[in-house]
Amino acid sequence: MNRLTTLERAYELARTGPCVNVDEIRAQLKRERFEAVDGHLHGSMITGQLRALCRAKRAVVPARRAGD
Repeated sequence: MNRLTTLERAYELARTGPCVNVDEIRAQLKRERFEAVDGHLHGSMITGQLRALCRAKRAVVPARRAGD
């Protein structure tokens, strides 16, 4: 199995992972030992797309109610 590129994994984390913002995505990628994380996630286009994916993911995940 081929390992995902840094950007592929960043988008995967934004869409389906536990990360809720770009800083958390960066930290997770570094924990997973991806290379040149800051360089790959530097541009405003990429960070904007990742932020939008994180927001969209939060919008479809129901909030927990007190007592759940």
